Amino acid sequence: MTDRPPAPTPLERAQELIYQAWEVPGRRRLALARRALALSPDCADAYVFLAEAARDPAAARQLYEAGVQAGERALGPEIFARHAGDFWALLETRPSMRARQGLAELLWRQGERAAAVAHLTALLALNPHDNQGNRYALVTRLLALGDDEEVARLLAAFPDEWSAWWAYSAALYRFRGLGAGPAADTSLRRALRLNPHVPGYLLGRDRLPRQRPPFYSTGSTSEAVLYAADALAAWRATPGALAWCGAVWARTTARAPRAPGRRQRG
Repeated sequence: MTDRPPAPTPLERAQELIYQAWEVPGRRRLALARRALALSPDCADAYVFLAEAARDPAAARQLYEAGVQAGERALGPEIFARHAGDFWALLETRPSMRARQGLAELLWRQGERAAAVAHLTALLALNPHDNQGNRYALVTRLLALGDDEEVARLLAAFPDEWSAWWAYSAALYRFRGLGAGPAADTSLRRALRLNPHVPGYLLGRDRLPRQRPPFYSTGSTSEAVLYAADALAAWRATPGALAWCGAVWARTTARAPRAPGRRQRG
């Protein structure tokens, strides 16, 4: 007699509904998320879908927090302890990480900056390879908080990173420590080579759109928009940084100044 595979658990059935929800838009997605929760209250991804759709920030926060708790229940403390360092490699850990990432972003927007940074730091400890890209938000958050020691550690942990987040964050970090001069200027010129569109958005010469681009490619205006929206608080929190950025930008590109508020084409 052939052994039959075990019947799927309620959580596995709920997660299958989530996989379907990723393929459909709007109300159908939310309906599938609610069905998933009816099957299993431990389905973290269902809370994430509902949180992303919530218009009330307080309701979104409750949903993200419920998703984090659901992930912790579903996995149990042993998985967190045993697989710290390669957490993303297990498919079943990913809903928990998505919920925690969403909560970190929401907490930052609500002004709970230390809590947001703590969640991002914990996610990187669980998954140092950072498949989610949490390092990008974290480096700008740490710069905004003035935690240069942690910024230095984070930059050193990803020495081969070439994104706008890394290049411009490294330049800002060097300016904070050394001021304007050869080291900081060289770092900023490297960032300009990687993405020349960033200063326009940081300095307000190009308007940040209300709706953020869903995707970007390295060196694109979309990347510049996403980085500037993330990092503007850090640049503004550093005295003289924006003026220095504008001066190096002008010397490097010989770009004639344009009136503030005009949108660059391209």
